[in-house]
Formats: sequence, structure tokens, C-alpha cells
Amino acid sequence: MVEKSDFSSAIPSWFNQMYEPMRRVGEKVAEFFSPSSEAATTESYYEISVELPGVSDEDIRVEVHDGRLSVTGEKRSERHKENKSYFFSERTYGKFQRVFRLPADADESKVSAAHKDGVLTIKIAKSAPQEKGAKSIPINKG
Repeated sequence: MVEKSDFSSAIPSWFNQMYEPMRRVGEKVAEFFSPSSEAATTESYYEISVELPGVSDEDIRVEVHDGRLSVTGEKRSERHKENKSYFFSERTYGKFQRVFRLPADADESKVSAAHKDGVLTIKIAKSAPQEKGAKSIPINKG
């Protein structure tokens, strides 16, 4: 059997009492988690992949606004406690949020998202490239 080490018995009780309020704050922060992600680019689009194993499509929200793309949602616990005693659990549950700042040439009107095998893949099209080079500006007579 695998067992997670617990050092709490080696720590004096006064130490635990002193840091109890901080532990509670830590538990609240732990209710939110930040899923792992990666970003890539091609000639025509940007691609962001976010790992969301165990999260259903209905619990994921993707939004684009003011040059930012946000991915929010919740991974719900499916733990059934009947007739089980858990030794430890390292699985992460709770609400999550990731916000990505988009490059200037990202076209916010052309965004697609697909969720397959626990990975959310978002593609953001690039806008048409601006003409490079010098542009003559006419001068109006005053």
C-alpha cells in the first residue's frame, strides 16, 4: 500500500495552533487551481492548450474581451465516501481560472475551442498582416 507521509505528529501543538489561521486561508486558496497550459503559433493562428482532465464541457467557459482570453470553470469532486476510508488524496478539485493576454494581431472575432481527452484547445486567428514599408502621407494646406 502507498501511504503519504504525515509530519504533523512531529510538530509541537503550539506551532500548529499559531499557524491555524494561515492554514485555513491556504485551504481557501487551494479551492482555486490553475490548470497547466501551453501556447503556440502558426502563420495563421495562435493556439492555447489547457489541461482539464475530469472537467466536463458544461463546466468550462471561454471568453474574449479587451485583448484577453479567459478560461474559467470548475472541476467537481466525484468522490463517493460510502464504504471507503481514504488514506490521502492528491487530486485537485474546485474552481479554476486562466487569463491570457492576446497579441496585437489576434482577431478576437475568430476564436474556436474544442475539448477532447481532457485537453481544451483554443485557436485564435491572426488578423490580416498590415502592409509593411513606407506610406506617403499627404500634407493639407493650412
